[in-house]
Amino acid sequence: MTSRRPLLLSATVVAAGFALGACSSSGSNPAAGPGTSPNPRPSTPSSSSPHRVRSQAPVPAENNPPGDIPDNLAFVAYRDRGGRFRFTHPEGWAQRRQSGGVVFTDKLNGVQVTAGTQSTPPSPATARQQDVPALQRTQPAFQLRSISAVSEPAGRGVLIVYRRNSAPDPVTGRRYRDEVQRYELVSGGHSVVMELFGPVGADNVDAYRTMISSLRQR
Repeated sequence: MTSRRPLLLSATVVAAGFALGACSSSGSNPAAGPGTSPNPRPSTPSSSSPHRVRSQAPVPAENNPPGDIPDNLAFVAYRDRGGRFRFTHPEGWAQRRQSGGVVFTDKLNGVQVTAGTQSTPPSPATARQQDVPALQRTQPAFQLRSISAVSEPAGRGVLIVYRRNSAPDPVTGRRYRDEVQRYELVSGGHSVVMELFGPVGADNVDAYRTMISSLRQR
């Protein structure tokens, strides 16, 4: 495998820093609106800060999990400023640009996309050897659920499903048990990682499918 892309680690970020950065950029339709949480939850650890996290016990999953993405929510288009990728995301979600990509969040849900370069699509075997150990080091209370080969419009690669503890709520300090769908896709020498996350048990299947199906590389 050549030119392996930097591993995107969906990240725990200080809430105040996120709030300052959660403004809309010129690369997309406005991403702040009436539906945006006044205290959007921080997203997950980015590739720019792949620091080992302290050991944590998994927080219990909710019996009646909050955070379902409404079925009637409108989706709007986003195009990366560098032209590396594009996709649709729920209207009104707060946007924050990061090195190599972008994060959109609203309340307990989010999507993070990062672009890179890679010549060979990852396989379940390479993901287990390379990505899973890195995720174990950087994701709080990491628990692997599954790894599978996938083919999507944005390329071929793998889907890694895992669970982690969320960042603490900036007001209450409460943590939730997240489930993350991490797509690592390669096409034409370009790579993209999309992570879709929300509370364990939340019914976000349709919204997740809309976002990953709309993802395209340059």
